[in-house]
Amino acid sequence: MKSERTAIGIVLVAIGVMAFVSGCVGVFTQQAIPPRRATAEELASLLRQREMAISSLKGLFTAKVRGGWFPIASRVEGAVYYRRPHAMRLRGFTPMGSELFEFIQTDDFYLLRLPTMGRLLRGRSSEFLSGEFSSGLKEEQSLARPVQLSAWAVGGILGTGMITSEETVRVEEEGDRYRLEVYAGKRNNSGDTRPVRRLWFDRRTLLVVQEDRLGRSGEIDATIHYEDFRPVGVAVRRGIDLETDGVLIRPFKIVLEDGQGQGSIQITFHEILPNQPIRTEELGEAL
Repeated sequence: MKSERTAIGIVLVAIGVMAFVSGCVGVFTQQAIPPRRATAEELASLLRQREMAISSLKGLFTAKVRGGWFPIASRVEGAVYYRRPHAMRLRGFTPMGSELFEFIQTDDFYLLRLPTMGRLLRGRSSEFLSGEFSSGLKEEQSLARPVQLSAWAVGGILGTGMITSEETVRVEEEGDRYRLEVYAGKRNNSGDTRPVRRLWFDRRTLLVVQEDRLGRSGEIDATIHYEDFRPVGVAVRRGIDLETDGVLIRPFKIVLEDGQGQGSIQITFHEILPNQPIRTEELGEAL
């Protein structure tokens, strides 16, 4: 049981990195920038631009997981390879170099290998992340929740999740931040549809510094904090972002707090190389 819970924690960290993609190291220093004016539509467009700015990524990270997901604090050294739109490979190691996990996603197919347990899981990525497994396997169901939370945590590197055509937004000023409310479906005269997310933008930089993911009843499912912003490379197309000269700015530290009080994840990147050629063998073998 302990080994299975530890494996769940490892997977949590692994998949947690799956969107944490940006560029090379360098400290981003905020200057005395006056607050910017932005509409809800402009902020939604900015999220879309930032997500499309990343076509591929290679990165090295350290992840720590604490709380109810497994009994002790854990540290994992890892590597991530990503290529848009749906190709990813994550590998995790102990500080001594022993392999802990390998996760490969290709389109809507995933493979999860846990050497310490001698286990191999595979199936549909959409089922794995949503927790709605047609197979009903107990180990898959137990992994779904931490994986889902981790995927949310790292969305800030790709752009904190663009607003879809089926979602609507509303913005409110909140001190030195904008709060962007995201709703599932179209709003109408009878009232707002179900809220699904809240995003807080720093009004000087328009960078996302916090995100709440909401449950079906409006309760907070998870809170994500984005910190340590640094320049990480140049966008695929210059001027794609509001940052100067198309230079991408991304958080190098992400902290997720589970809304159910089950624990927290902290992901810190040491090296991030965006928009680099990715060889097929670097993405692993998913078949």
